[in-house]
Amino acid sequence: MPINGRDVLRRAVTGQWKQSAAGALLAAGHQTGEALVPVMVGVVIDEAISPGDGGALLLWIAALAVVFAGLSSSYRFSFRAAERASEQAAHRLRIELTERVLEPRGGAETGRLPGELVAVATSDAKRVGAVNVAMAAAVAALAGLLAGGVALLRVSLPLGLLVLLGIPPLLMLAHLLGKPLERRSGAEQERAARASGVAADLIAGLRVLKGIGAEGAAVARYRRTSRDALAATLRAARAQAWHDGGMLVLTGLFIAVVALVGGRLATQGDITAGQLVAAVGLAQFLLSPLSILAWANGEFAQGRASAARIASVLSSPPAVTGGEAAPAQPVRGAIALREVSYDALRGVSFEVAPGELLGVVTRDAAVAHALLRVLGRTADPDAGVVELDGTPLTGLDPAELRRAIVVADHDADLFEGTLLDNITAATPGTGTPGTATPSPSSPPETPETPVPEMAMVAAGADEVAGALPYGLLTPLTERGLSLSGGQRQRVALARALAADPPVLVLHDPTTAVDAATEARIADGVRTARQGRTTIMVVTSPALLAAADRVVFVDGDGPPACGTHAELVEGHETYRATVLT
Repeated sequence: MPINGRDVLRRAVTGQWKQSAAGALLAAGHQTGEALVPVMVGVVIDEAISPGDGGALLLWIAALAVVFAGLSSSYRFSFRAAERASEQAAHRLRIELTERVLEPRGGAETGRLPGELVAVATSDAKRVGAVNVAMAAAVAALAGLLAGGVALLRVSLPLGLLVLLGIPPLLMLAHLLGKPLERRSGAEQERAARASGVAADLIAGLRVLKGIGAEGAAVARYRRTSRDALAATLRAARAQAWHDGGMLVLTGLFIAVVALVGGRLATQGDITAGQLVAAVGLAQFLLSPLSILAWANGEFAQGRASAARIASVLSSPPAVTGGEAAPAQPVRGAIALREVSYDALRGVSFEVAPGELLGVVTRDAAVAHALLRVLGRTADPDAGVVELDGTPLTGLDPAELRRAIVVADHDADLFEGTLLDNITAATPGTGTPGTATPSPSSPPETPETPVPEMAMVAAGADEVAGALPYGLLTPLTERGLSLSGGQRQRVALARALAADPPVLVLHDPTTAVDAATEARIADGVRTARQGRTTIMVVTSPALLAAADRVVFVDGDGPPACGTHAELVEGHETYRATVLT
């Protein structure tokens, strides 16, 4: 069910209603106490200048001390409760966003860079969570204005009515002043998230950019994005300045009118000296709740803008729909494509027998990408059908399907953790224990996780482990960038082989290794996947030579099939694709 920004805000507040309500009530008590202070000071002054034994004066002074003690406690605990509600609401939003991004049916990442999603889950979630603080502050400010108005009613009916009747139009004007800020705050967050996404994208590909000498183009791209973000930030800052300035003018005029009326009443003798002090003190006090309202209004405006951005991610349509069944057990691993069309694929048909090691070759990288997407069901075909053991993939739940078919992309990332953590991340029946970073004076302990030796040997990852200072327990940096490109590929391949799924789809797993290593990996994959269905979308002659059969997908025509040797000898286009 689609949600909007209002739904996000409502859930952020109602989900933490106990803490929010506690913070609001305590803050309201604080502001009410603040309103009582000038009234009680006025009474103390009247008692001090009037004849008497001084007992009443001491009593009122003691009462004033009690009020100040209550003010201190209520402020401290109200702020604590509101901040707790704010942080918990932001945390829940981050969890919801993470679950939506990781949803097996996908869709949240469409049209968004990873850095943009991170910005939504951090900056926007924090702004929406902060609405709980703003809500408590706004309730407190309204309570303070109401208490001040009632107190002024007791001092003077005209003053009290002036405050009570003036608050509603003041709030309406404040809401109107917040509209431009809300619009420009949304644009500011959008541009800032885009700049973060582009920066993360460029940093991730820094080695490649340096290798091809494209640093200048990368800097120019980021400069354009950063300038857009800067322009949006300046527009939002101007809107914030107009909002804050407008609120200062409104509240200043309001207080000036209250003070003017109070002064006129005092000169006419309608109120006593103590009441005049109370009226002036209340007029000055009203600046505080009005300022709080101005701040809260700005927070609400920014929170609404961020809530709309969060809602756009949470309500993103899934990339694939339908399908609730699990694959029939045991999974035999028969794959069939029947007149499949999707993106660059055009009416492609071929079959893979259970336990077969099949090579798939295409001249167009877009065709390979489209094939990987429909096999892993990150997208459904526009026409035709892909089947697993005779069951269309569109009828299977994506999460269940991906336990049967694992697609190992060419650019699969590694993660922070040890080498062993990365290789066993998807190994059935094992966890991924946390391991402390070893130091030279503290040798690593024997790993608790079983080592998938066959997968490591098949992928050549055993050689990677042997070259590292702590072997399998060597910690890797973010995205595995402490390894070379060839080492990362071997570790990623070992991870895919260790998962041991019924169907494994490999995409160019050896492009960064030398010819001798590639030949050993080809033999290793064949041995490790014996009896399991494996599809290799590659152009490597070594891997294709190890395949039982090769399918060459070329344009719109029917695929050419045969062994690697047969196609090299008899198919000119295939020969040109894999040997040049």
